[in-house]
Amino acid sequence: MSRQRTPGTLIYVMGPSGSGKDSLMDYARRSLNSFYSLTWNTSSVAHKDLRPVFFVRRYITRPAGAGGERHYPLSMEEFQLRRLRGEFAMSWESHGLGYGIGAVIDVMLSNGAVVVVNGSRKYLPRALKKYPSLTPVLISAHPEVLCSRLEKRGRENTADIRERLAGANMEAPDIPGLIQIDNSGSLEDTGRCFTELFYGWRQRFYINFTSRTQDRNSYPPFCAC
Repeated sequence: MSRQRTPGTLIYVMGPSGSGKDSLMDYARRSLNSFYSLTWNTSSVAHKDLRPVFFVRRYITRPAGAGGERHYPLSMEEFQLRRLRGEFAMSWESHGLGYGIGAVIDVMLSNGAVVVVNGSRKYLPRALKKYPSLTPVLISAHPEVLCSRLEKRGRENTADIRERLAGANMEAPDIPGLIQIDNSGSLEDTGRCFTELFYGWRQRFYINFTSRTQDRNSYPPFCAC
């Protein structure tokens, strides 16, 4: 029996460089992948109340081998062209780079999925205008931790590190529902806390994912895009 489809949930993760957003998202992705695989394979009915979770890969004007998060590399020219064509649901520029979130997230959200994006603190007001019901998650860390992580990853020079540390002082946005996570400690401890949030987000509703091309039983319980 078909039930009413409910809207998806957009999780907007943000934080200063070195706060460990990528590490936390990857921890949650791997943890959820293991959970969903176990649930999907051991029970034919248990998965009916679980919404799929998509961790969406960004488009960035950075070479593929530059380190850091997995992303779709673009030249600045291609980035601007895709932006003009409306291929991004969200896009911004920061520290000389272009960042884009593919418009495919609108399809995911319309089908009731939980969609996780790596966002920007400065872009948040515009994101809220387009997705007023998004869930904002702010990842932070102590200044000395940020500095140490930036130095270790070796992607920025000294001037770049100073610039990114200066930007880390931005005040937390004063918006309802903001979730703040201090990631100054171990990845294992903070990762577990971050992952626990998903166990609530993905169980909120039963979704009928039936569409023209794909029925619910073939819809993946988890996907890292």
